[in-house]
Amino acid sequence: MNKYVIRLEKEDNVVIARHDLEKGLYMEDEDLTTLEEIPAGYKVAACDIPKGEAIRKYNTVIGYASCDIKKGEVVHNHNDEFDARGVDYAFGADCHPVDYIPEGERRTFLGIRRKNGKVATRNYIGVIICSNCAATVARNIANYFTPERLAAYPNVDGVVPLITEQGCGMEQSGEPLALLQRTIAGYIRNPNIAASVLIALGCERNNIDKLMEAQDLHESDTLKRLVMQEVGGTKKAIAEGIAFVEKILPQVNDVKREPCSAEHLCVALECGGSDGFSGLSANPALGKAMDILVRNGGSCIHSETTEIFGAEHVLTRRAVSEEVGRKLVKRLDFWLEQTRGRDCQINGKVSPGNNKGGITNVMEKSLGGVKKSGTTPLVDVLEYAYPVTGSGVYFMDTPGYDPMASTGQIAGGANLLCFTTGRGSCYGSKTVPVIKLASNTPLYNKMEDDMDINCGTIIDGDCDIEEMGRQIFEEILIVASGKRTKSEELGVGADEFAIWPIGVYA
Repeated sequence: MNKYVIRLEKEDNVVIARHDLEKGLYMEDEDLTTLEEIPAGYKVAACDIPKGEAIRKYNTVIGYASCDIKKGEVVHNHNDEFDARGVDYAFGADCHPVDYIPEGERRTFLGIRRKNGKVATRNYIGVIICSNCAATVARNIANYFTPERLAAYPNVDGVVPLITEQGCGMEQSGEPLALLQRTIAGYIRNPNIAASVLIALGCERNNIDKLMEAQDLHESDTLKRLVMQEVGGTKKAIAEGIAFVEKILPQVNDVKREPCSAEHLCVALECGGSDGFSGLSANPALGKAMDILVRNGGSCIHSETTEIFGAEHVLTRRAVSEEVGRKLVKRLDFWLEQTRGRDCQINGKVSPGNNKGGITNVMEKSLGGVKKSGTTPLVDVLEYAYPVTGSGVYFMDTPGYDPMASTGQIAGGANLLCFTTGRGSCYGSKTVPVIKLASNTPLYNKMEDDMDINCGTIIDGDCDIEEMGRQIFEEILIVASGKRTKSEELGVGADEFAIWPIGVYA
């Protein structure tokens, strides 16, 4: 192992600095001398790269030299030119049958069985609004149930307000409203939410009765319809909501965890604040864990459409059919048209944090990001907040913004979320446990209170990707069984219910 740099493929003309490298450092096995200081995670030219020649990482083109690059120089924005050129989708070329573990031999976790056959990893009561007009009522209902008031109900994880700024001043039909409604309904149906209060002012465009009809929701002992204008205003709505939650608490508390097959796990996959190591450690290790999960009959949801651009062929090659592969291409085409001429990552520019972490453009980021879902077949491509209906790898069309992407995945049925980061994103969710995976050891050591697993040991040479994948899978089972993650201990997630706001507002 070279202790200074990582070579991903023999065909690459760049290598990656394991840690900060000084100028003039010679590496015999690469016959390479650094011509300048190289920050950790950045690319170093492994040979002279003439202007216009392809720059290759993962044996894949990630850009073109905008000037002559000398062997030993940093390769980054100043000399790597973004140019999205055609790719071969090769639909299904890498789609191979899953070697499923027999049902009786599959791994288990301690889950909470619901009457509809789904299994929860957490046990919440949701207080959900149809529009922002009901936000104060929802917050006051949820805030009433302090830890002291919930102490008598140890099996209830909390009463959570799910607040959106949407619901009025928007189109009264079409995809924007349908997306909002299916996201709200998806949270109500998520197995981690045992009961819900659905609150409306009463005159908003996202009409509560039309929502319930469109989404086939019905008032019951676990779902209360609450309209402020019908019950007499804010104060009375708060009181009525509190009374419903008090009534339902004993029923929600009356659960016990029991062994459940891992096939009942649906894991949302996210990355945020990526760096030059994310695609070398945390993302591929998470992919190995997902391969194990799928073999056990479970499912996972890949998302963030703008962050697969340039690497979409990796997923289309795994598609179970050309139809599924073309659904992915169609969603990419939507984003390319939506963002045409805009200053955003699908057009080459990644975030300042990504860039500072050594990632030059979206293609480089995407090639690392697509590793999160492993190697098993891509079963289907879903639009935002549509439900996952079986096992295997799904892709959900979402923005690249983490809270919006995760909200769609949770609405789609995810009961656990794995989040990789190289810069230190502190995302959490109040309805599903979030396992944070650090891509490098310095980050893990610096932000240990936020990170659950250090995948940087791969970069350090102390662990390989296969071993780390197994470690992540074991942690998924333990967390699904009730172990609290760092983000749960910190209470992160109160403001991360963020529905994708597409459409016209007026």
